[in-house]
Amino acid sequence: MADNDVFIGAIDQGTTSTRFFIYDRSARPIGSHHVEFTQFYPKAGWVEHDAMEILESVRVCMAKALDKATADGFNVDKGLKSIGVTNQRETTLVWSKSTGLPLYNAIVWMDVRTSSICRNLEKDLSGGRNHFVEACGLPISTYFSAVKLLWLIQNVGAVSDAIKKGDALFGTVDTWLIWNLTGGTKNGLHVTDVTNASRTMLMNLKTLKWDEPTLKTLSIPLEILPKIITNSEVIGKISSGWPIAGVPISGCLGDQHAAMLGQACKKGEAKSTYGTGAFILLNTGQDIVKSNHGLLTTLAFKLGPQAQTNYALEGSIAIAGAAVQWLRDSLGIIKNASEVEELASQVDSTGGLYFVPAFNGLFAPWWREDARGVCIGITRFTTKAHVARAVLESMCFQVKDVLDSMKKDSGGEKNKQEFILRVDGGAAANKLMMQIQADLLGTAVVKPADIETTSLGAAYAAGLAVGVWTENEIFASDEKRKSATIYSPLLNEEFRKKKAESWCKAISRTFDLSDLF
Repeated sequence: MADNDVFIGAIDQGTTSTRFFIYDRSARPIGSHHVEFTQFYPKAGWVEHDAMEILESVRVCMAKALDKATADGFNVDKGLKSIGVTNQRETTLVWSKSTGLPLYNAIVWMDVRTSSICRNLEKDLSGGRNHFVEACGLPISTYFSAVKLLWLIQNVGAVSDAIKKGDALFGTVDTWLIWNLTGGTKNGLHVTDVTNASRTMLMNLKTLKWDEPTLKTLSIPLEILPKIITNSEVIGKISSGWPIAGVPISGCLGDQHAAMLGQACKKGEAKSTYGTGAFILLNTGQDIVKSNHGLLTTLAFKLGPQAQTNYALEGSIAIAGAAVQWLRDSLGIIKNASEVEELASQVDSTGGLYFVPAFNGLFAPWWREDARGVCIGITRFTTKAHVARAVLESMCFQVKDVLDSMKKDSGGEKNKQEFILRVDGGAAANKLMMQIQADLLGTAVVKPADIETTSLGAAYAAGLAVGVWTENEIFASDEKRKSATIYSPLLNEEFRKKKAESWCKAISRTFDLSDLF
């Protein structure tokens, strides 16, 4: 079969939308479709998804992307070799093995209803907040799946009953999708990959298996957990009833790890993905680097059962693109997210305005669940253009905070190491914001020609497992960078430092505000 008749698909199941992409042998997208789905906010700080709606969104995206590619003359029906899956991480589901129905809505990664569970664990366990860090690399936080699962067990009778009856299955979104794609109640495969498992707070980073002491401490039964697999291996075939029945699933990664692979990040290279949140990962190779500066130790990827494990340092930012959605949906300052760049460009600075989008607390490197959003420096001179620009700056400042911490943890600060930051995700298309990012970092920002690197990473993993690509081809990044856009810093060093100091003052004003509500 000729190269132009070989295709790889990728499901990209994100926080606010689902996408399906079809790539040709040259990793060029030849068909895609995306569908937004409902966000549920039952209480302040609670965020949920309908797991059945997510499934339907995948079905629609597959069918529409196939139709588009076929209409453009591509013989996808015969040439689709496999698909990969990438997903919003930490979002937690429990469903019935016998009926296939969710026992509760999916609890989304940014949901903070587990604050009291986290506080009690910190108080009761000898290691406090860092009790599980040695084994799992993660501090106790509302962010991770384990505490969301504890909440479901303690608060949803259908979940605890199903566990007692041996009818409960736990999973993150990748697990839910693969189980349903491979048959569901008819022998669906109950698996997760090492990157998603590394975000549950239940997997041992060294063994890449569920950590039994952690399970015992939290009273979580091993029987409800999925089997852990690598990121690139043939998992199983898609069952009948789906638009691409019979096609193998051969790749699976959490979205940030998929973006890292899509960006071809080798050891010592960092990327930032701007989505609902922003996620910065630094590939640390085979070294498990512990953070002393508020970062998470996690997996980068493991590209096959015999492949070496690559680890990473990660800084997770809860609110990035969601702040622009807030400008649109809550304040009505813009009608479409794309308008924010034009509005912010109407002024050449924020006029001394600083905005910190701590809507549900702050993640890395601060980890303050008590933080709430602030907008300070307001004067009669302040306009909506200044607010829009401050929102863009807030994303860039948060990324800078994480990269500064990475330099400290990895020894880069001592060695005067500068990370060339690779960027992707929706906001990477915002030219003004990327220039602000370079200005605040004082280093170059590199944007690839195709910013949908999350789905591309899932496709790479799937294609690697079935022989469509080799690792050398995937990591041939010099060729890819020829088509990249590079943003170089224009801000002088003294002004950059002053702005960073003011940002830190703004951050400090967000603490201890949760009790006001």
